[in-house]
Amino acid sequence: MSERAPAGTSPTAATDGDRADPGVDHGPDHGVDHGVDRHGFWVRTLRLWDGFFVAMLAVYAVAVAVGPPTGPRQVVALALVGVLALAYVTLGRAGAVRGDPRLTDAYLVALVVLVVAQVALGGIGTVLLFLAYSHVWFFSRRRVTGVVWSVALTAGITVAAVARVRADGAEVVEIAADFGVALAFAIVLGLWITHVAEQSEERASLLEELRAAQDELASTHHAAGVLAERARLAGEIHDTLAQGFTSVVMLAQAADAELERGRVTQARTRLGHIEDVARDNLAEARALVAAFAPPGLDEGGLGAALVRLADRFGAETGVRVRLDDTTDGAVGREQEVVLLRAAQESLANVRRHAGASTVTLRLARTGDDVVLEVADDGRGLAAGTPEGTGLRGMRARADAAGGALDVSGAPGGGTRVRLRVPSPATDAAAPPRRAGPSPDQPADQPPAQPQEQP
Repeated sequence: MSERAPAGTSPTAATDGDRADPGVDHGPDHGVDHGVDRHGFWVRTLRLWDGFFVAMLAVYAVAVAVGPPTGPRQVVALALVGVLALAYVTLGRAGAVRGDPRLTDAYLVALVVLVVAQVALGGIGTVLLFLAYSHVWFFSRRRVTGVVWSVALTAGITVAAVARVRADGAEVVEIAADFGVALAFAIVLGLWITHVAEQSEERASLLEELRAAQDELASTHHAAGVLAERARLAGEIHDTLAQGFTSVVMLAQAADAELERGRVTQARTRLGHIEDVARDNLAEARALVAAFAPPGLDEGGLGAALVRLADRFGAETGVRVRLDDTTDGAVGREQEVVLLRAAQESLANVRRHAGASTVTLRLARTGDDVVLEVADDGRGLAAGTPEGTGLRGMRARADAAGGALDVSGAPGGGTRVRLRVPSPATDAAAPPRRAGPSPDQPADQPPAQPQEQP
């Protein structure tokens, strides 16, 4: 009579050394079975294997306990089940949790010995081959190791079965053939499932790398956004509050000079200008906090804002300001902000550096572009004069809007700042204005009209 082995093997398998570690140069033997650490795979799948082990061992133990009494063999079989469970907990499972291959190899030795002993006792010991072959492929770190342990297990149970039934001749060949078929099936299925498991592990690794790359990209974008917002706020503060404070300082100095000469009326006028500038700065600060457009654009659009800017600049400095606007208000809101900031910065530079008597502001449309030109008759620019913070901010705004900034001039010949931004003409270019007067204009006063300031 022959002992037939069950034609079933490992329900799953582990990854091994065929997949090279990222960033490691394996040289010409890449693809060779290197036997890399399987700790990650063991930990991820250990709970499933625990359930499989407990279920298989419980079924076998119950079958032995309720089966026909065989005396001492039944007791020994149950004792071997307990030893196998202890070996799994203290060697196999512990080795998987710790990532210690020495413990897992020791467990495979105990597994082969105990399963061979169960087969030697007879009965349904061969049922444990389902568990044994599965654990061989789970705990083996390389394909070749899995094959070797499978062959060793098959050889052991073949010898045990032959010895138990005292087979000879044809019976030995039949038993060996039966277990040989089980071995072949176990190896083929184990290798195939190992390959599938490796692909799954590789996909999981790629997904982890993708998630890490996405997290890093999101972090980089966040950092870039923070820097961009800081740069934007710095430009807004320079173009609004800083210019206003400069005006306040210069007006305060002028008022002090008027008081020293006893010219109280003129000093009062300067103080009134200081109050106006302070109110404007307060409105600008509130707009920055609330992320609104510049308050100067809320009443009448860019043309009206330039008129008010020219009026105030002429009143504060005594410089004659001419304004020529031929755009008919057909400018987009974003372009209005860029152009207004450029006009403010240009006039601030005239105030601080030019010593001019006349400034001309021209706003015109050229095709799909809107062009702002600010020209003065002041000192001009010396060759090689470096750009300051204000001009760099204007150039950055122009670049961000898809436009261009050109600054030209010669010593004694004045300076010309020309800003071009794209703004397709449209009847709805500018959004509706907020109701109410502008921050620097009383509610009952109509918007100022374009004029030439003496």
